[in-house]
Order: sequence, then C-alpha cells, then structure tokens
Amino acid sequence: MNNDTDIQLSGPFKATDGSGRAHDIKAIRIFDEGYGIIDVYVDFAAPLEAGACKDKTLVGHILARLRSLGYVGPDFGHGDLGLQDKKLIVLEAPEEFSAFAISKGWKDLSAEFDED
Repeated sequence: MNNDTDIQLSGPFKATDGSGRAHDIKAIRIFDEGYGIIDVYVDFAAPLEAGACKDKTLVGHILARLRSLGYVGPDFGHGDLGLQDKKLIVLEAPEEFSAFAISKGWKDLSAEFDED
C-alpha cells in the first residue's frame, strides 16, 4: 500500500457486510495513472471471506465513503476475480469515476492518443 504510484483516496474507516459483520478498512487507493478503466483497491485490516467483493452491502459502504469524498456517479462492479485477495477487494470503476480520480491527481494516459 505504501507505493509511490498510489493515490490514497480514503484513510481508515469501518464498513459492514451483508451479514452484519464490521470490517476495518485501512485505505481506498488507485494507481496514479492508467488507461481508461480504473481499478479501485480497498485494503482491509483482517482477512475477508471468499466472495466479499460481491457483497452488495459491503461494496455499498465503500461507495458511500467515496461519495462522501466527492465521487458522483454510478455504482462500481467488482474487478477481475483473480485480483481479489484475502485482505483486498478490487472494484472496477465506471467511466464517470475518471473525473473524480483526475481531481485527486490521477493521469489518464489514453488522453495522449485522443484525436482533436
């Protein structure tokens, strides 16, 4: 998580899953640059149960946190299942997330290839 290529969007907070269990989230982060689709990394303090990335309540609490920080747009889907880990949920942000990410310092590398 302490990588020079990360932008931290949120520090620690708690989120509840669909079973009512509370989880300590250490951070929400993105890489500082990319092409189009942005993966959002949610780091947890303790291991999660398999399939946590599909828990609508848990993901809803994560989205509520992002919206409290200024994100305006549709809900996210889970990222590639191969990216999920015991202490990490990866969410795939919709295109509308780009404006929020840019406001936090993200660089869209695909913009270099846009034709005017």
